[in-house]
Amino acid sequence: MTRPHVRLAAAAAPAAERTAMSSSRSRRGAVGQPAPDAEEAARADTEINSCTAAGLPASARVLFAVVDANGSLVRGLGATSATRLAAGMYQVAFDQDVARAAYVGTVGPAAGGLAPQGSITVASRTGIPNAVFVETYAASGHTDRPFHLAVLA
Repeated sequence: MTRPHVRLAAAAAPAAERTAMSSSRSRRGAVGQPAPDAEEAARADTEINSCTAAGLPASARVLFAVVDANGSLVRGLGATSATRLAAGMYQVAFDQDVARAAYVGTVGPAAGGLAPQGSITVASRTGIPNAVFVETYAASGHTDRPFHLAVLA
C-alpha cells in the first residue's frame, strides 16, 4: 500500500529526483489518481447528502482567534478576549459555550512574517465553558508564542 505523503513528495520532486524515489508512483511514471469504480463513486455520492455532525449541533459555527505572544486578541470570529495566564499559557474566550467543541491550534504570526518555531496544545478551559486553554512551547519548555486557534462549536 502506498502512503499518501510518499505520493505527494514524489509529485513535488523534480523529474530527475522522482526516478530515485522508492514510491510506487515513481515506478509508474506520471500517472494520475486511479479512477474510482462505480460502487465507490455511488457510495461517495450518498455520503454527500447524509453527512451528519458527530456530537455537534446542526447550528455549529466555526470560530477563530489570532492571538499575539503577549496574549492580545488581534482578530477573530466569535472570540471575545484572550489572556496570557503565565509564560506560554493562554485563555481564549468566545461568545458561546465551546466545552464540547473541536479545537485546532497552530503557532503562527499574529501580523505578518513568520512566527518563531514552537509547539502548541489546546484543551477546554477548566471551569469556563466558553473558553479554550492554550499552551505554547519551545524546546526549553513553556514559551510565549503567537498562535491561531480554530474552534468548531
